[in-house]
Parts: sequence; C-alpha cells; structure tokens
Amino acid sequence: MTDDTRNHFQRDHDLEELTDIEKFENVTKLLTEHNREAFREELMANHTYEQAQIYSHLDAKQRQIANGYLTPDELASIYDVFDEDTFKDTISFLSKMDDRRASAILAEMYRDNAADILQQVKPTKAQIYLRLMPRGQADELKSLMQYEEDTAGSIMTTDFVSLQANQTVKSAMTLVRSKADVAETIYYLYVVDDNDRIVGVVTLRDMMLADANEFVSDIMSERVVAVSVHDDQEIVAKVIRDYDFMAIPVTEDTGQLVGIITVDDILDVIDEEAAEDYSGLAAVDVDEVHESSLKAASGRLPWLITLLFLGMGTATLIGRFEQLIEEVATLSLFITLVTGTAGNAGTQSLAVAVRRLAMPKDENTGFVRMILHEIVIGLISGTVTGITIFLIITVWQRNLALAGVVGIAMLSAITVANVAGSLVPMAMDKLGFDPAVASGPFISTLSDLTSVLIYFSVASQFMPFLV
Repeated sequence: MTDDTRNHFQRDHDLEELTDIEKFENVTKLLTEHNREAFREELMANHTYEQAQIYSHLDAKQRQIANGYLTPDELASIYDVFDEDTFKDTISFLSKMDDRRASAILAEMYRDNAADILQQVKPTKAQIYLRLMPRGQADELKSLMQYEEDTAGSIMTTDFVSLQANQTVKSAMTLVRSKADVAETIYYLYVVDDNDRIVGVVTLRDMMLADANEFVSDIMSERVVAVSVHDDQEIVAKVIRDYDFMAIPVTEDTGQLVGIITVDDILDVIDEEAAEDYSGLAAVDVDEVHESSLKAASGRLPWLITLLFLGMGTATLIGRFEQLIEEVATLSLFITLVTGTAGNAGTQSLAVAVRRLAMPKDENTGFVRMILHEIVIGLISGTVTGITIFLIITVWQRNLALAGVVGIAMLSAITVANVAGSLVPMAMDKLGFDPAVASGPFISTLSDLTSVLIYFSVASQFMPFLV
C-alpha cells in the first residue's frame, strides 16, 4: 500500500488506528495472492460496516476478484450499508458485473435499498435487472418504485413479518423464525386481518414472554400508530422521534399494511432534510461536492447575481447620503457595524421561521402572535445592543449625538431584520416556493439595504447635533 493510498484511506474515513489500515492491507494482500478462503475469512471476520469500507476502497481489479469470491447474498449485505450519497458508486459496481449476477445481488438486498438503486439506473437497465429476478421480488420492487419521492411509500421496505390475530403464539413464533433472515426487523410484529388491514401490533419480547398456546389477539396492542404511503418523509421522521419507535407500519388509504419504515432509514431522512435546510441557509447545495465544477458554479450563480443586484441597491442608497457622510465622516465608521449586526439578527429569525414552517399546523402559533413575538424579541435584543454600542461610542468618540444615532439605528435595524427574517420565508411558502430559498445571504443583503436606510435616516434627523 503506497503512502498516497494510505493517506487517502485515512482522510476519507478517519481511520487513524493502525489496526484498521492493517485490515485493509491484509485483505488486499490476500486478493493479490488469489487466496480465496483466507480472503473470505479475513473479510467476514469484520462488522458489515467495516466490510463495506474495505470493499469501497478496493481498486477495480481487486474488486473484480472480490466479486468472484463473494456470494450475491454477501455482496448484498455490503451494498445495503451504502447510503444514498454512495449510490452512484454502487451503480458503477453493479454495471461492471454480469447482468444476471447484478440482478441476483439486488434481489437479495433490502427492498427499499434495491428500489432506490433501480430508480437511479437507466430505465432500460432497470428493466433488465427486474426481468432477471423472480417474479414476486420484481413485482414488490416495481410497487415501491411507483411512489412519489420523499414520501413514506418511497422509503418503506416490504421486508417485514405480519401475523394473524387467530394464530397461537407457538405458530406465530415458528413463522417469525422462518422469515427472520429476510425481514429488516422482527422486534415489532404487525397483526393483520384477512384483508391485510392492520389491526394490532405485538413486540417480539411480548411473544417470548407469552404462553405458547395463547392467541396473538390476546397479547397484541390494538392501539397502532401508522403512517400513510402518501405522508411526507419529514412527518414520518417526526412520528418515529415522538414515539421513540424503531419501526413504523405504512398503510394504504384502505388500511392495508404494505410496508414498514425502520429507524435507520429515518436517520438518513433526518440527514437529508438537515442538508436541505443548511443548503437553504447558505444559498448553496451542500451536496454539490459530488458535482462537476461547472454544474456547481451554475447552481450558485443565480443567487450570486440576485445578491449582486441587491448589493448594488445598498451601494446606491449609500451614494444618496454621500453629502451627509462628507459632513460627518465619522458616520462611515459604523455602517458595517449596524448592517452586520442586523443581518445576524435576521438570519437567526430566519432559522427559527424555517423550522416553524416545518412543524405541523397544530403546533404552529398564529401569524399575528408570531410577528408580535419577533417584534418583542427584536426590541429586547435591539435595546440591549443599542445601549451597549451607545456606551462604547460615548467613551470612544466622546460624542453623545453620534452614540445616540448608532444606538437608535441599531435598535430599529435589528427589530426590522427580525420581522423580515420571519416574513420572507412565510411569504415564499404562501407563494408555493421552498421557504429554504429565503436564505441567510438573501436576508443579510436585504438587512443591509434596510439598515443603511434606517441608519442614515436617523442620522439626518440628528444632523444639527452631529456637525
């Protein structure tokens, strides 16, 4: 292993312990020696996550040899570990295999993961993979692929165990044991009627503690919390968070149980939504690290041009007060102080507003109450900040009038920025746009414009005392 490869391996995955690197070196050495049994023993001794990390760092030749040594089921377990960020790599790995083998791997993967991959490959390739699978598995994947993106249906899996209410615990446990190896989780077992409508839920622990001759209906809970296939994934994440579930059932409008969503998928959703929110606040796509420079630049340019014109508006406004600045040059010292502080306040208000919009309507405060809340916060923050800067300038410049101008402007600018930070995302949401588009840079630039206007308007009124 060269020093460059070693550094790359450590940098990408924070593998700072020598043992991790030694594992990788041992695996690659055995592949180079074409020692099949020793390679399998060395690789399989690791946790599945570690297997995936080692596998992803093999070069093309090494990976080709490894693919020949591993079964479709073993490769499927490795591919199941990869998240959406590495799906492109997974698709690349599959494309270099025989279609029949790639199809066999997809058939062994968890249904939700396999469906996600099939939706990202070329349609013709997806059809080939599906055609080579057993009909039942192909039909399940097709049904998952039909759901809208970012809905419960699109992230659920059909790998679950369902029971009948009139089953005995003994027969139910036999069923669980027979399906445990293909189910994504068996901790929660969902009870359905003859029409597959969900009627109850029972935990594996309850089953193990129950008498073998009891009926499932005697130990199940009829209070089932479920989500619809059409629910947004953010709603699902909130339900799982609020109830501390490890999995949640997904039903059709008719009440039929069609899948489950496990907590590991929800963690991916939370990461994805957090990335989207941060993208909005930063006015960039934080996932653009995977894009070409040209595509990344084209995504940033519209924002930069928009902010450029807003910035020109601020510059023009300052130009209109040029005579005022010439008469009292000291005013120019505090322009960035006022605009910067107001921009920070506006960005804080924006973050809270975007979060509020993501909350269910029943948890949201009213519009008027929200605005009054932000005004009060602005007045409190602005007053404290204004008094602080008033005292500083009084001591520094020994000019009460100048200190008063900056203090009053600070109070007013922060209050306006707070309200704007709440109103802008709400307005965009009402217009049907993504409220995250009301980004931090946009609010900061808008605050610059309003803050400059407020600052020089206040200074104009105090002009006789400043000269």
